[in-house]
Order: sequence, then structure tokens, then C-alpha cells
Amino acid sequence: MAIAVQIPSPLRIHTQGHDTVLGQGQTVGQVLDDVTRQFPELRQRLFDGNQIRRFVNVYLNDEDIRFLDNLDTPVKDGDQISIIPAVAGG
Repeated sequence: MAIAVQIPSPLRIHTQGHDTVLGQGQTVGQVLDDVTRQFPELRQRLFDGNQIRRFVNVYLNDEDIRFLDNLDTPVKDGDQISIIPAVAGG
């Protein structure tokens, strides 16, 4: 099943300008692995080893995956994953 992944503006340079890309998988991690196989430059921006970087927030249908099962969170048809870089400053 294809899951839509929303790409934030600063990372679209790595997805040929696409604001949404489709990934395949049964979990958030599998979908993101598929997306980063399609767009390899995106992987180094999202992952530190096999974990999501600290400053990258990932949401499944508006819920932070850190409060679900993280990368093992199951996905189903119609779900949407959003990648949101953390914003700092003041």
C-alpha cells in the first residue's frame, strides 16, 4: 500500500521539489526506508544511523510517532506521514 509522506520546504531540494512523495511499507520506518531509497540524499537529513535525528519530528495522522511505537508504528491505507523539522531560536 502507498502512504503519502509530506515533505517540508527545506527538504524538497532532495525530493526533486515534490511536497508529497509516496512510500510503501507496513510501518512508519518501512515507509521512510522506501522513500529514502527513492531519494537517497534525504536519508542523511532524516536519520542518524537507524534512528530519526533528534531535531526531526515525524507525525502519523497528526500524532507524534514518539508517543506511539516510533518507527515501528503500523500504517494503513489512507494514512499520512508528515516530516517536520524542529524549529529553535527565540
